Amino acid sequence: MFAKSLTAVAVCLTRVFLNSQKRQSGKGAVSVPAAGHHAPGDQIGRTVALLPLALLAACNPPAADDYVARVGVSGREAPSPPIVTPDTSGAVWVPSPANPLRLLYGKPGEPVLFALECVQGAREPVLEYTRFAAADPHAKAILALIGNGYVARLKIDAAREGNRWLWQGREVATSPNFEGLTGARQVEATVPGAGSLILNPSQLPGALIDQCRSLAPPASPASAPAVVVPPEPTQPDTTNTAAPPPPPAR
Repeated sequence: MFAKSLTAVAVCLTRVFLNSQKRQSGKGAVSVPAAGHHAPGDQIGRTVALLPLALLAACNPPAADDYVARVGVSGREAPSPPIVTPDTSGAVWVPSPANPLRLLYGKPGEPVLFALECVQGAREPVLEYTRFAAADPHAKAILALIGNGYVARLKIDAAREGNRWLWQGREVATSPNFEGLTGARQVEATVPGAGSLILNPSQLPGALIDQCRSLAPPASPASAPAVVVPPEPTQPDTTNTAAPPPPPAR
């Protein structure tokens, strides 16, 4: 093993030496040191002493030089940069023209920022909320709703809509997590990476939530316990079973 290492070093040193000779041959005559410099013998001695270190460094370039090429950073998918928090001054809630159980939130004439819709779930109505902001494919996050004295956290995932990904989630309409949207003050809706969206106050979200909850099937009343009727007490038998007295003698 040691002999192989020495052979590899010798081959490398030979290549470096030949390359240096080629470069020197192209430069012409060697310049003469100026007065006051060290003698040529001293200069050669120092050069010879430092030559092994220089040659070894040339044979072993820094490991980081080709790091990017080796690991292939260009092939990795980095998360999308966070977006700037949108300006919601003048944004309003409006019913969707196509669905009376769907509310759209945004500035008139501009793209929608948020939506709230009542849809029928597997067992009961659910409220589906959509944040119209770019999401990484298959990402998962938490939507925080803060306002009107409530702090709620709802699950929200990346959902594909056509050729884009946006944030969407749903929860049963009876969940208390929607109480913050029923108040008379603004609510801050935050999704990590999608900024904080200020939802201006309106009566429409609360009305939609109440309407969606009213669509839930009524709970079946609990069955009343069976009434146990006690048996009637038995009346005593008053029938005279004794034999009649004999007739009087004549």
